Amino acid sequence: MSQLKIVGLRKGVLTPVSAEMLVNLDIPWVILGHSERRALLGESNEFVGDKVAYALAQGLKVIACIGETLEQREAGSTVDVVAAQTKAIAAKISDWTNVVLAYEPVWAIGTGKVATPAQAQEVHLELRKWLETNVSPQVAASTRIIYGGSVNGGNCKELAGQPDVDGFLVGGASLKPEFIEIIKSAEVKKSA
Repeated sequence: MSQLKIVGLRKGVLTPVSAEMLVNLDIPWVILGHSERRALLGESNEFVGDKVAYALAQGLKVIACIGETLEQREAGSTVDVVAAQTKAIAAKISDWTNVVLAYEPVWAIGTGKVATPAQAQEVHLELRKWLETNVSPQVAASTRIIYGGSVNGGNCKELAGQPDVDGFLVGGASLKPEFIEIIKSAEVKKSA
C-alpha cells in the first residue's frame, strides 16, 4: 500500500506492484521498462536492468520493453538506443530463459502510427544480432522478441510474417473484437 501512496495513483500503468505480491498471487509474468514509466517516472536503462534482475531472482518471467522516440528514430539512432537499453539488461542478468524483449517504438504507442513491417523486422534483426555478439548465439536464437506499437487487426498478419517478429505486446486493441485477429496471426506464426 505504501508504494501506491508514494506514486499517488490507484490504477493504471504507473501503479507499482511488488514482485512478492505477484509471486503470492501466482502471476508468472511482469512487464518492465514500459515507455510510459521511462518517460513519466524517469526510469533509466540501468534501473530497468536492476528491476529485470530482481524480478527474475524472485521467480518471475519478464517482458522487458525497449524502444525509441520519434526524435531518436528521425536522428537515425534507433539501433543505438535499443542496443543501450538491451545492454543495461544484459549487464544485470546471465540467464535469458525467462526474458522476452518487447520492441515498442514509443512514437507508435497509442498514436495509431505503427512501424512498417520492414521497420519492425529491421529492429528485431538488429536486436538478435546484438544478442548474438554480446550475449551468445544460443540466447540470440532462443530469446523471443515481440512487437508492441499500435498492433491491430489490420496490420498483425503482415507484422507476424516477419522472420524475427516472434509475437506481440498488445495494448488498446486487446479490448476490441479485432484482438481475435491478432491472436490468430500469432497462432499462425507459432505453428509455422
